[in-house]
Amino acid sequence: MSFEDKTSETVSSLKCQNCGAVLHYAPGTNSLKCDYCGTVNEISQETETEVHAFDYQEFIASEQAHTSATQEAVVVKCTNCGASTTLLPNVTADSCPFCASPLVIDHAQTTSMLQPHYVLPFIIKDGEALGFFRNWMSKLWFAPSDLVKKVRDGSSQQLKGVYIPHWSYDTDTSTSYTGQRGEYYYVTETYTETVNGREETRTRQVRHTAWYRTSGHVSNDFRDVLVSASPSLPQKMAVILEPWKLELLKSYDGRYLSGFRAEIYQTNAEQGLVLAQKRMDPVIRGEICDDIGGDEQIIDHYDVQYNNLGLKYLLLPVWISAYKYNDKVYHFVVNATTGEVTGDRPYSWVKIAGLVIAILAIIVIIYQMSQQH
Repeated sequence: MSFEDKTSETVSSLKCQNCGAVLHYAPGTNSLKCDYCGTVNEISQETETEVHAFDYQEFIASEQAHTSATQEAVVVKCTNCGASTTLLPNVTADSCPFCASPLVIDHAQTTSMLQPHYVLPFIIKDGEALGFFRNWMSKLWFAPSDLVKKVRDGSSQQLKGVYIPHWSYDTDTSTSYTGQRGEYYYVTETYTETVNGREETRTRQVRHTAWYRTSGHVSNDFRDVLVSASPSLPQKMAVILEPWKLELLKSYDGRYLSGFRAEIYQTNAEQGLVLAQKRMDPVIRGEICDDIGGDEQIIDHYDVQYNNLGLKYLLLPVWISAYKYNDKVYHFVVNATTGEVTGDRPYSWVKIAGLVIAILAIIVIIYQMSQQH
């Protein structure tokens, strides 16, 4: 089946055969559901293929030659934060899921986007995500009281389901290094000390380090090193949301996106590889230090070869809430497969000042009590 025929089939399958409304993917299932009449359609894939990585160099070459699989999508770009997300059907007004700014729907454009290799469907529903969200918020120290109330009294409409583009890298690294191994040894030293007005001679064990030049070779195997391809969602948040249930990945099917947003990647595969290598680096350095051995290690130089480099272009699901508090935007993100929550948060300086005053008051009371004895 050609890509054009497959796209036409997908669009047709999104129509409810009973009432004609657009079917939406039902989180935690393998089916589409009509919000109006309740009709359920199963999402059946032609073949359940094993998830595998694609050759990195071949992928880059196909992108440069414009031979990669693409699809048409209606995309709207936020004029405030720059995030580009697909537009839901029949939407006339909306806000950016990343910064809560109003979107200019009139500026939406139909564009050709790279088709992902795999999609991880939503598992957690919006109501469940809101529960994880509220639980996380309830544990925040020094949050403004009205912020907590806003979340407690809010509805699941605060959360927006978005598929975030990610690059996943596999590689077998081979690293040659030079360095120094430090080994401790102890020397008995004599010293004098005044005790009760008298000079006394004593001894003590003093630690020293003997350094030895060394070199060697280590190997590491990396699988599914994830890099968010969306600068709209800070990388530190994306890392905290891990791990994902990647064992539930599905071959890309547009029906899993029905009813949800999907952001267009802004960090390409080559830029993502640089970030992935930074994530691998501490592991490689740790392996080198273990290989050097001794009590201390110094790495003078190392050269990493990335062999059998492969990648996957993934869409991973999150529930996002973004709102302004005192003219500043705060993001809260829920991993829609595990319920892990992370986010920025404002602080109540009134509560912090109150704690400081309370601590100072306790110190004063203790001091006054000590002076009375």
